[in-house]
Amino acid sequence: MIKRGYSKSLATGAVVASGILGILIPPSVMIVVYGPMAQLSVGKMLFGAFVPGFILSSSYIAYVTIRSFLQPNLAPAVPVEERAVPFWQKTYKLALSLGPPAILIFSVLGVIFLGIAPPTEAAGCGAFMAILMAIGYRHFSFAVLKEVMVTTMKISGMIFLVGTMSFAFVGVFLGFGCGQFVTDLIMGAPGGKWGAFGLIMFIIFLLGFFIDWIGILFITVPIITPIFEALGFDPIWAAVMVCVNLQTSFMTPPFAMGIYICRGAAEPSLGIVVMDIIRGVIPYIIIVLCVIVLLVIFPQLITWLPGLMIER
Repeated sequence: MIKRGYSKSLATGAVVASGILGILIPPSVMIVVYGPMAQLSVGKMLFGAFVPGFILSSSYIAYVTIRSFLQPNLAPAVPVEERAVPFWQKTYKLALSLGPPAILIFSVLGVIFLGIAPPTEAAGCGAFMAILMAIGYRHFSFAVLKEVMVTTMKISGMIFLVGTMSFAFVGVFLGFGCGQFVTDLIMGAPGGKWGAFGLIMFIIFLLGFFIDWIGILFITVPIITPIFEALGFDPIWAAVMVCVNLQTSFMTPPFAMGIYICRGAAEPSLGIVVMDIIRGVIPYIIIVLCVIVLLVIFPQLITWLPGLMIER
């Protein structure tokens, strides 16, 4: 995009914001971690995150479209010769590129939604389908399999280490009675149940400036889950709301993992600096906050799909 004359902020902001949607839209690692901690159905949480995820992606598309229309110098149009591609040819290429991911996604989410398998076994189905597709595309080798397994163990080890330390912290925190103090503080917030809910969401939003999302979940979920229950909120709705809120943690400096990954992955020749990315992600942070308000007004956007699931 930058080589085509796009604004650095617009280009990097779009990449960061759209890239972190993968942590929300199924199959979401965040939800897989959150569900067992809160003793909630991972399958229902996955399908509860579908609509919010697509609302966010649609909002991002609308923002880029409107911004590019109002300020065409930020996103120059594609040259006419590159646009002169027959519609059927573009459709064929789109279907060809989307087919394999769609099959892979259905092999995981389809078996969950249809009640064939719970999330753990569904993950195995997805891994098996990925191996079959790698064989079909002639990209499978034992070297690739070894690399994938080593990477999986490294990531799992990191998550378990963070989880162990976080659980130790929470254990000490609750052991000294601090959990009850936090509960009383939140429950006593002005505005009733919605005031308490707003305070929880605000705290999680602030934590996103300084702590990784995994640490936030391990620290807060054991404390806020019983509070949500005491306030009378639907547990799936409340959990997905927290996950939507945590989208901002990838874009809010100084921690902002998404910003630094984008900066590190970009070619040095493009001349991208961290401030370009920060300026680019600010509108998307505002969009996430607006979507949170929308989901508060219309909670059915989260609860509708889980209600249609076939119980195993």
